[in-house]
Amino acid sequence: MALILVLGLNPVASADVPIGREHVISVYSPAMGRSIPIWVLPATTAGRPVVYLLSGVDGGELGGSWTQRSDIASFFADKNVNVVVPLAGRSSYYTDWIADDPVLGRNKWATFLTRELPPVIDSTLDTSGRNAIAGLSMSALSVLNLAIESPGLYQAVGSFSGCAQTSDPLAQALVFSQVANYGGNALNMWGPPGAPAWADHDAWLHADRLRGTTLYISAGTGLPGPHENLNAAEINGNFQALVDRITVGGLFEAIVNRCTTPFVDRLRALGVPATVNLHPTGSHLWPYWQDDIHNAWPTLAAAVGA
Repeated sequence: MALILVLGLNPVASADVPIGREHVISVYSPAMGRSIPIWVLPATTAGRPVVYLLSGVDGGELGGSWTQRSDIASFFADKNVNVVVPLAGRSSYYTDWIADDPVLGRNKWATFLTRELPPVIDSTLDTSGRNAIAGLSMSALSVLNLAIESPGLYQAVGSFSGCAQTSDPLAQALVFSQVANYGGNALNMWGPPGAPAWADHDAWLHADRLRGTTLYISAGTGLPGPHENLNAAEINGNFQALVDRITVGGLFEAIVNRCTTPFVDRLRALGVPATVNLHPTGSHLWPYWQDDIHNAWPTLAAAVGA
């Protein structure tokens, strides 16, 4: 069953969301001029907090969503919390772009996620007004920036396997590659390297602004771990698939680890508390992010009163 939410100056849901069942709803974004599909698992009672989950580089549009690649529906079924997952935003970094992109179109994701979507979710689901947000890979940076840009909106942030830096050449090369993954041009996002927007979105530079927000930071090393074996999900005895998982996923997570460690060091130097889980092994893969949300949830839940 799909529900339609029309978002305007005074957003009103066209139908009540039945309690206890997952749905895909549609929320119109005036900033982007289009409707955004949103997966929702409502809490079983009113007055409960919200956890927003952002997906990786495909934005959940092409099968790489929390709803399709993890067990969040069953994991959160008994948690009595509202779970909200946007099913769009590929290669967007979930940020407001400075220009429309010929391929990716108009991206005003920070506006949508912080100003347009929450009032609809809060009024439709009768929430407590307390929020957690978590993201992985591409969106692991996004969730940090959203919290920095909208202080007080999120009481807790989970950042899994991401790179918090955007203003050094290596990090910028990574961002350009992620945006190009689906044909976009990062010049339309934050301008040329060295433009102010790159430093504005560098969570390492602005880590002090995360003080007071509960943080959970995790990453692997790229070394083979418990999900790199022939019997693992999506491997099913395929030796070549296992090799690809170890080499490609391992290399990417090793790069991520080199970003995550300095960010953790930066938080510690600033005296900004964070729960840190730097795994001794693990590739850039969904099974590890499923583990991450399981491990992070007690920390996030305590912050939002879930």
